[in-house]
Amino acid sequence: MDNVKKSMERAEILLEALPYIRRFYNKTIVIKYGGHAMVDDELKDSFARDVVMMKYIGINPVVIHGGGPQIGDFLKKLGIDSKFVQGMRVTDEETMNIVEMVLVGKVNKEIVGLINRHGGKAVGLSGKDGTLIRAEKYYLSEEKAKDTPPEIIDIGLVGKVRAINAGLIESIEQDGFIPVIAPTGVGENGETYNINADIVAGEVAAALKAEKLILLTDVEGVLDNKGHLINTMNDRDVVDMIQTGTIKGGMFPKVKCCMKALKGGVKKTHIIDGRLKHAILLEIFTDMGIGTEIVI
Repeated sequence: MDNVKKSMERAEILLEALPYIRRFYNKTIVIKYGGHAMVDDELKDSFARDVVMMKYIGINPVVIHGGGPQIGDFLKKLGIDSKFVQGMRVTDEETMNIVEMVLVGKVNKEIVGLINRHGGKAVGLSGKDGTLIRAEKYYLSEEKAKDTPPEIIDIGLVGKVRAINAGLIESIEQDGFIPVIAPTGVGENGETYNINADIVAGEVAAALKAEKLILLTDVEGVLDNKGHLINTMNDRDVVDMIQTGTIKGGMFPKVKCCMKALKGGVKKTHIIDGRLKHAILLEIFTDMGIGTEIVI
């Protein structure tokens, strides 16, 4: 009887997922893959299987990955110091060569290999492939004194997105493949730019008019000023929490990219805890969901 009971419980779980499978069938869901989920072997395996399952039941996952810790480790092995300004890595030509090698040549191919090993058909891409991500140089600015123009700071080959070749991604999806995208872009003269993965994920989601954008993080989601998880918030809540300083640090660019994606036509965005096994499936296929949902 215990086995029958367990089987019935599994059937109930499948039935709970049915409305969501129907709702998201043939829809695109963009996933920003980063944080602890990229370094813990069990979570890496879980993530790959989740993505493969999504594809097999008719959903089109698009994966954009980070790789900051891996880049930092490689630079350290080569005796190159990592320099940051306002949280952005200063990227000279030597550093950019290493960033491209690690992101495109190592991290991207590891993710592709893991998905393929679990029965998926993943294809690794960088911004140069099919001019997928056209980029331009990004400058930081810093206020030095009141009533004076801000100082413009050059941090090297760090870029911002000019355009996404959505047709390339859609073509790959239609052929049954899972795109796995490294966050590098190509400039007008063929130069490579290092771009924040959250920003790339938001831009890709907007270009594809994705059903959802999901960001995997190392926290529960967006927290209020008492440290409690916020389940759902809208654009007005976001503005208020930024102005009061509740949203700050690493959460700021994530929330900002969610807002840009929503304004670009994405239906819903989610910031969820990637430290949980099957975090993506819990968000997509359960009544409760996890993390923070941001809508307009």
